[in-house]
Amino acid sequence: MNKSVKGGNMMKEVRVRYAPSPTGHLHIGNARTALFNYLFARANNGKFIVRIEDTDTKRNVETGIDSQMAYLQWLGLDWDESINKDGGYGPYRQLERLDIYKDYAQKLLDAGLAYKCYCTTEELEAEREALKAKGYDKLHYSRKCLGKPEQDKPYAIRFKVPDNETYTFNDLVKNTVTFKSEDVGDWVIMKKDGIPTYNFACAIDDYLMKISHVLRGEDHITNTPKQLMVMDGLGFERPTYGHMTLIVNENNKKLSKRDESIIQFIEQYHDKGFLSEALFNFIALLGFSPNSKEEILSKDELIKLFDEKRLSTSPATFDQDKLHYINNRYVKSLSDEETLDLCMPYIKKEGIGKGQEDDWFMSLIKVFKDRLVYGEQIVSLYHEFFDHPFTLEGEALQFIQQDGVKPLIETFKSMIEALEEYTPQTIKSTIKAAGKETGMKGKMLFMPIRISVSGSMHGPDLPQMMNLMGKTMVLNNLGKTMDTL
Repeated sequence: MNKSVKGGNMMKEVRVRYAPSPTGHLHIGNARTALFNYLFARANNGKFIVRIEDTDTKRNVETGIDSQMAYLQWLGLDWDESINKDGGYGPYRQLERLDIYKDYAQKLLDAGLAYKCYCTTEELEAEREALKAKGYDKLHYSRKCLGKPEQDKPYAIRFKVPDNETYTFNDLVKNTVTFKSEDVGDWVIMKKDGIPTYNFACAIDDYLMKISHVLRGEDHITNTPKQLMVMDGLGFERPTYGHMTLIVNENNKKLSKRDESIIQFIEQYHDKGFLSEALFNFIALLGFSPNSKEEILSKDELIKLFDEKRLSTSPATFDQDKLHYINNRYVKSLSDEETLDLCMPYIKKEGIGKGQEDDWFMSLIKVFKDRLVYGEQIVSLYHEFFDHPFTLEGEALQFIQQDGVKPLIETFKSMIEALEEYTPQTIKSTIKAAGKETGMKGKMLFMPIRISVSGSMHGPDLPQMMNLMGKTMVLNNLGKTMDTL
C-alpha cells in the first residue's frame, strides 16, 4: 500500500514528475532533478512520472527524447508512467495534449480570466521599446486588446493577471516564498499557432496528472507564480513545491554548459567509462546530505535515507575530485574480470597489447586498477607507464648502491633470461629463487628488483608489473641498472 503525505486537507499519494524538453542531451543538472524526484517517489512508495514537454518546437531535437530516456535508464532510474508506460494519465507528450490545453484556455476566456490578443510581433516590440525609452523597468503588456471586439485575425490568449494579488507558497527547500502580481504582466498562455506556453501547459498537466510534489531547480522558481495563477483561476489544488539550489563549479559560479572544465552530459560519462552506480551515488549528494557517515551509498541505501528536509539550502558544488574518488571506489569493488570488460573497448581502440596473451591484459588491469578512475583512463595510465624513460636517481639510486645488491641483480637477470615461460607466476618464483641464492630477503630482496626494473621505489604488484612490461623491457632495464652499478 502506498504511503501518503499530507497535501491541503486531504491525504494523497505521492506523485512526482521529471519533465524534460527534447532539446538535447541529458545534462547533469537535469539528471539531478530526475534523480531527486525518483528518490522522493521511491522513499514514499509513490509514483515517478516522466513527462515530455515538447512545446518548444523550434528547439526540439529529433533524437532528444530517446537520448534522454536511454541515459536516465543507464543511470538506474525506472519510471512508473511515461510515453512508453501508460498509467492512465496520458498522453505523456505535450504535443499530443493540445486539445486539452485549448479547452482549459477557453474556460479561462469564458470566466473573464484571459483574453484574446491580436497584436502583431512588430506592435509588441514597438510597445516594449517605448517603455524602455521612458525608463520603465517592468516591460508589461499594455492590455490594449483587453475588452476589444472579436476580430477575424490570428490571436494569442493572454492571462489577465489579477491586480494587487499576493502569491505565497511554502517551499520544501526555501520555506515561505512570496510573489506580487504587480511584478508579472499579462502573459501569453496560448500562442497564435495554438501551442500552449510552458507555464500554462505545465500547470494543466500537473493538475490532471495529480502531481503531488514539484521538485525542480531554483531557476524555475520565477515560473511558479504564473503556474499558481492558472491553478487558482481554474480552482485546482496546488501541489507542494520544492526548488533545489543551483549546482556551481569550484569557483562558486553557476554551472554553465559553456564551462568545458567540467564534463556536463551523462552520455559523456557513459562514453568515458564511468560506472552508472557511482554517478548515481555522486549526483545524489549534489545538494542532499543523507543522515549517514558513509559517502559510498547504493541506490537502495539512498532511497532509504532520502529525506526532503535534508535538501541543502546552499548551492551544491560540483567537486570533480569527489566524483573521481567515488568512481574509483566503485571500480575497486569490481572483479578483475569486470574491470577488464570495462576497459577493453578503450584498449582495443588504442591498439594496446596487440598479439598479447590473455594474462598480459589481466596484468594490465591488476597493475592499474587501484589508480583507475574510469575505463578510458586505462589508455593514459598505460602510456604514462611505458612512455616514461627509465632513470635511476635520488633515493632509489642510493638504495641499490648498498652492499649485496649488485650480485642480486646479476643473478636475477640471468634467471629471467633463462625463463622459457614468462608469466606472473614464474616471475614470482624467480624472485624467490634469486633471493635464496644470494641470501637476500624481505625489503632487501624486493626493493632492489623493483628499482632495477622500473626506476621507482613504489608501485603495483611486482610480478604483475614485470609481466606487463614484457621480458625484453625488463632485461633492458636490468642491464641499464648493472651498467650504473
